[in-house]
Amino acid sequence: MKYAFMSFSTPDSTLSEMISLAQRFGYDGLEPRMDADHAHGIEVTADADARRAIADQAEAGSIELCCLATSLRYADPSVADTVVRESHERIDLAGDLGVPTLRVFGGKIPDGLDREAAIDSMAGLLASVADHAHERGVTLCIETHDDWCDPKHVAAVLRQVDHPAVATNWDIMHPVRVCRYTMDEAFELLKPWIRHVHVHDGRGPEQATFDAIGTGDIDDMMPIGTGGIDHKRALELLHGIDYAGYLSGEWIKWEPYEIHLPREIATLRQFEAELGPRNHS
Repeated sequence: MKYAFMSFSTPDSTLSEMISLAQRFGYDGLEPRMDADHAHGIEVTADADARRAIADQAEAGSIELCCLATSLRYADPSVADTVVRESHERIDLAGDLGVPTLRVFGGKIPDGLDREAAIDSMAGLLASVADHAHERGVTLCIETHDDWCDPKHVAAVLRQVDHPAVATNWDIMHPVRVCRYTMDEAFELLKPWIRHVHVHDGRGPEQATFDAIGTGDIDDMMPIGTGGIDHKRALELLHGIDYAGYLSGEWIKWEPYEIHLPREIATLRQFEAELGPRNHS
């Protein structure tokens, strides 16, 4: 398995500082969160010289920029033109930097739009930028998040788009906590399209409190292995399909990074070491 962390752990750290932390704590990659005023400087406003410098810096440090976490949301047809324009900009940024995936959202379904119409809107907008993404070697990964925590809804979008440059970021917590799926059920629904994975632990569905987007309050976060999210089973399922992507830690406004970055990867690597032989099904 390959491990990364999002810049939410280190919002005030420069890219150079993030690379040093990844090296220090044994991470393979980084997932910069764009459009959030983080100090890494990886934004669409970066010019050609800055983009070359960013790519060179990551390569020199042997730390992969594995994903750019965007704020793109595709469920609302009223903002279609803006979303398409911003998608093309971020696809080109990822392509210039050699970043293989963009994390994207479905977003809140607007009032008056039913689920089927929202699925059609998402699929249509994603299809309209998919060829560009494919040309640039980038995959758009819809996260199981907000109004799209249910993996069957994400799967419905992906079946309709049916394009190799559109896949999923499986946030393993949200389907379990919000929609009360088992880890196995969520995995089976998303398995053909998993290209990126977010990991973090917290109280289980019976104890969690939920925020405005239904994904859980920050106070519910717990160290991996102590909460209600079965990361060991998630690793076992991914191991069984020879998953080649990243598991990226999303820890937002939590503990100081000096505490959780080394601890969380140590737990994940221990779980990985305990896995048995692959079971391809």
